[in-house]
Amino acid sequence: LLKANTSVLLLKLVVWFLSLLTVFGSAECGNVLVWFTEGSHWINLKIVLETLIDRGHNVTVLVPDASLFMKAKESDRFSYQPFNVAVDEQEMRDFIEEFLYFSVYETDQLNLLQIQMKVLEFTSKLQDMSISYCDGILKSPELMDKLRNGKFDVVLSDPIYPCSDIVAEELNVPLVFTFRLSIANVAERVCGQIPAPPSFVPGAMSKLTDKMSFTERAKNMLFYLSQDLLATIAWRKFDNYYTEYLGRPTSFCEMLGKADIWLIRTYWDFEFPRPFLPNFKYVGGLHCTPAKPLPKDMEEFVQSSGDDGIVVFSLGSMIDKMPKETSNMIASALAQIPQKVLWRYGGEKPDTLRENTRIYKWIPQNDLLGLVFFKLIKKCLNSFL
Repeated sequence: LLKANTSVLLLKLVVWFLSLLTVFGSAECGNVLVWFTEGSHWINLKIVLETLIDRGHNVTVLVPDASLFMKAKESDRFSYQPFNVAVDEQEMRDFIEEFLYFSVYETDQLNLLQIQMKVLEFTSKLQDMSISYCDGILKSPELMDKLRNGKFDVVLSDPIYPCSDIVAEELNVPLVFTFRLSIANVAERVCGQIPAPPSFVPGAMSKLTDKMSFTERAKNMLFYLSQDLLATIAWRKFDNYYTEYLGRPTSFCEMLGKADIWLIRTYWDFEFPRPFLPNFKYVGGLHCTPAKPLPKDMEEFVQSSGDDGIVVFSLGSMIDKMPKETSNMIASALAQIPQKVLWRYGGEKPDTLRENTRIYKWIPQNDLLGLVFFKLIKKCLNSFL
């Protein structure tokens, strides 16, 4: 009995000692290589990188010399690794303006086949630009040698731009995607192998729900098949590039499927029920930070909204200007609602703008949400007291 008690005591001491090692032992910080991206994708990712640095990790960001949003600042705490591309900034802006014009003015005048053909045309142009970015990194021996000697532990990438998977393979390190969705979830289903039974999992952007009639299920199946076919056609240029660079038959989708983790930028609550894989993780809100005080004039405007509340109107990071006719139409519509409106817009002030609407070149949405949430909690508490 004494021997048994002694053994139990020794076992407890070992467990206690190992527990102390896990608490007080040295923690290893990682060396993270971040793939370039643009627009709201970069704005979202940048906040996550700041948190990684706060946790003691080293972060290096690949940045092209022609970029709309990835502008190096002295206040940035992560390192930038620049590379050259055969695309200038004006060419990128022209492409975006052409695409927006098509989306706003031409889609209503075209049939479905014409729209699909036009989308494939834009996709081809975007792929040509994307390949020039790949060339700027992969076909620069000096840069690739520098990356190989950088002793990186992981590549973090938003796969909106290709070739991060090639670099991760070249460096022999894990690849982590930060991703929202693809049309009909093609990339997730076909490349990431996530199950998606068309009988109850509606394809992303299909406008269907998980409560489908037989006809809607058939539509969902056709939607899956059509987008799979379009992706196969659209990715052919990347397939050829990957095969040529790696020197073996391969495909863009095959390389995407090698990602170790897919971080999905939404909440599980917002998704329809579906099968999932262990390497797909929902991380909605990962970029959220504690709210900071608003600029004085903006806070006064928001506080003056009373019980009607506010409306934040933004068309995304890429749309900064629009034709005067369109901006006047939008301003006229916003003037008819009782809420105070904060409109992110960088164009000429519309003639129909009214007192309930103010234009800002940039809106701190995170801080606005913090103030609105505080007002909501305060209102709820007052109703109980």
